[in-house]
Amino acid sequence: MKIAAIQMNSGSVVEDNIELAESLVNDAVKLGAEIILLPEYFCLMGEKDQDRVEIGEEYLNGPIQDSMSALAKQHKIFLIAGTIPLLSPEKEKVFNSQLLFSPEGECLGRYDKVHLFGFDNGKEAYREADILSAGNAIKTFRIDEIDVRPSVCYDLRFPEFYRQNSGYELITAPAAFTYTTGQAHWELLLRTRAIENQCYVIAAAQTGIHPNGSRTYGHSMIIDPWGKVLAQQEEGNGVVIAEMDISELQKVRQQLPALKNRVFY
Repeated sequence: MKIAAIQMNSGSVVEDNIELAESLVNDAVKLGAEIILLPEYFCLMGEKDQDRVEIGEEYLNGPIQDSMSALAKQHKIFLIAGTIPLLSPEKEKVFNSQLLFSPEGECLGRYDKVHLFGFDNGKEAYREADILSAGNAIKTFRIDEIDVRPSVCYDLRFPEFYRQNSGYELITAPAAFTYTTGQAHWELLLRTRAIENQCYVIAAAQTGIHPNGSRTYGHSMIIDPWGKVLAQQEEGNGVVIAEMDISELQKVRQQLPALKNRVFY
């Protein structure tokens, strides 16, 4: 099965971002992709953080979700919409939600980002908790016979998040990693999560300079259960595609049964 990560430089106009996403998904379909992942905040990298709150939608009800449902149905693919802002009970906040759409356009799963990013090095500062409500549940998506652990960006720094209900075949990691942290840690974190969980990792990233002046790292990639980078795009809009071979995953787990050999203290 071919899987594809979409890399985007999203801007401040939702309609333009969706049009770009549709074009890149179309490119991925032409390459044979059956599972396609969009990046975090694919629909909006605004001029200010509050812009994401202003476009928040009710779950299963809104133009962004409708467009993703229609896109999945049009191409008969499993489409994982990196993240979409969904309404939260907390005033002036939204959930940063990853949604899975079936080839029939049905929403099969929702994961709300659990770990909210905070960073301040004196030159640049980020505090997602100012506009986001944290999710409170680890989820598993089911795509045919494949179990998927959805995660988002900052979740990658918390290995215990991926150890609960393990045994899945694929980790999703849509992200908007900062250029600063991405240079230092992005590939290292992704390959480590693949190795320790003996599964495929698909990472779809934001890239380049955005309307608020922030810079994201890009380097979308797909990694196999041995930690090998199968495909990668460093910068710019594009598609990263690779074959997900479940027999190869099973071979790795059979030859090196690390998941079975774990000891809990």
